[in-house]
Amino acid sequence: MSRGLVLRLAGLLQSWGETAAFPHRDTAAFPTRSALIGMFAAAQGRTREQALDPYTNLPGTPSHHDLVFTLRLDRPGTPHRDFQTVGGGRPHGTGLRTAAGGYRSKDKSTLVTYRDYLAGAVFTVAVQGPAPLLQHIADTLAEPHFAPYLGRRNCLPDEPLIIHTDIPDPVAALRTAVPLSLPHPPDPDATHIPVTFIHEHPQDPGDTPHRESPSQPSDFTPRNRTHLLRPLWQTTENLPAALYAGPRPINALTEYILKDSPCP
Repeated sequence: MSRGLVLRLAGLLQSWGETAAFPHRDTAAFPTRSALIGMFAAAQGRTREQALDPYTNLPGTPSHHDLVFTLRLDRPGTPHRDFQTVGGGRPHGTGLRTAAGGYRSKDKSTLVTYRDYLAGAVFTVAVQGPAPLLQHIADTLAEPHFAPYLGRRNCLPDEPLIIHTDIPDPVAALRTAVPLSLPHPPDPDATHIPVTFIHEHPQDPGDTPHRESPSQPSDFTPRNRTHLLRPLWQTTENLPAALYAGPRPINALTEYILKDSPCP
């Protein structure tokens, strides 16, 4: 299962909800497993009811449970909070309902809701799993049924989204090859740069998870949406300073992607 994809999740805004309730939609500090699986399902044209079904059309009938994600946190981004109002200005009886089924009173008809984002964040993700499923994910992300977004529909991804569609060891590529989009240049005399990684499995036997994330989807349907806890491990790894992509990462990324591509 070592082969896999490499994706780059970058954009003006990202929001990876983890414990969101209606008045306050939070964001995790990095992409969640639930959001990535949802992105793949949307690209494939799967409905919320179908999103977590096994892939009976693929050899071996793989499912989302077979996918393993490793995240490299290139640029953590800047927390940003927006707010919206809901229900204001509408006549009584047509606005927001209460839990009991009635309507909020006129003086409480406007509800302020908060939305948390990461501004300017960049994450590079290794995706490992069964080869037929990885190929299906790569094909549908390249020509998606529903456009991908970074956790919320108003968070559009920058290009390139796909760095590798099939590479022997995508996690090693994160450590040694894929250009780094850092928030600032490394020191001129630096040979290595500390970079945070998030893993779904321990890197050494007996390692204690650094946290549990409610990001293992068990039901995506609107009325029954539920998630299970999933342990995560965090490491800080010293990567070569030469991976720095420079002030215009698109140039280094384009060169990297094209260097092994066959000429037309």
